[in-house]
Amino acid sequence: MDHDQNFKNLILDYPRQALAFLAETEAAGLDETAHVTPIRQEQLKDRLSDRFREVDVALRVDWPDGRREVLLFVVEEETVPRRFSPHRLARYCLDLAELFETERVVPVVIFLNPGVPGNGLRLGGDHGTYLDFQYLAFSLPAQRAERYRYSRNLVARLNLPNMTYPPGDKVTVYHDAFRGLLDLEPDPERQAKYLDFVDLYARLTPEERAEYERRYPEEARTMSTFVERHEERGRQKGLEQGLEQGLEQGLEQGQQQGEARLLINLLEARFGTLDDATRARVMAADSATLDRWSRRVLTAERAEDVWAGPTAD
Repeated sequence: MDHDQNFKNLILDYPRQALAFLAETEAAGLDETAHVTPIRQEQLKDRLSDRFREVDVALRVDWPDGRREVLLFVVEEETVPRRFSPHRLARYCLDLAELFETERVVPVVIFLNPGVPGNGLRLGGDHGTYLDFQYLAFSLPAQRAERYRYSRNLVARLNLPNMTYPPGDKVTVYHDAFRGLLDLEPDPERQAKYLDFVDLYARLTPEERAEYERRYPEEARTMSTFVERHEERGRQKGLEQGLEQGLEQGLEQGQQQGEARLLINLLEARFGTLDDATRARVMAADSATLDRWSRRVLTAERAEDVWAGPTAD
């Protein structure tokens, strides 16, 4: 499962709510006048041979009235905590700070599983610390689902299955996440999209799904409608793409056949009637070859010169 991509989609679709959930204190000043825009994930390289430094999501917050300086958020999802590298994150943040000429950078790391490996990086010698880099460590398993059960923050509600709750509450937590999706997201396309998110992280067993359908029959019917509508849209989209591709192929084929017939007419006007094998050869040629032969036919002394000319002219 590509957890990085799942969370990247979630944060880019709901940047304000994501920051309010993941970096509550730092995001407290993001009022309605603030503009939140994504920054390109990969930063420019000094040399073409260098490797890109990249994180999951980088967001820029601007205040058009200029009353606050630009604020950058760097958000990284880490599925396996022991693989997290604060060195890599620090390098990315320093690059970003230099690129945007700012010291206002907030690094945030989402840990999907337990085991947060500290929250900083210190470099120094015997007599001092010369680099002190810290980041906001947001551990989803450390969050109590009960706290966010009725939250109006959709990112929090969708992540209820990733939080801590009593084992017997799994179906209830799934219901609360799905109910939040229905109540807080009016767009049917996004509802279908993030129903998948909830399903992926809830991981209901067949028995738990059956229990959910018994306890919440109305939501279960709504969910079934979502799934059917999503599948129908997928089939319709596939059909439209197939028709579009078929039309393009048909137009290309028709153009190629027209070019082939035109070349046959030119050849017969100059050299007389062509035999069946030559006609078939022309009709089977691609557009680039037909174009090359058509240019040669204007100067060829014999029909054979059309096929035997140089490959580039």
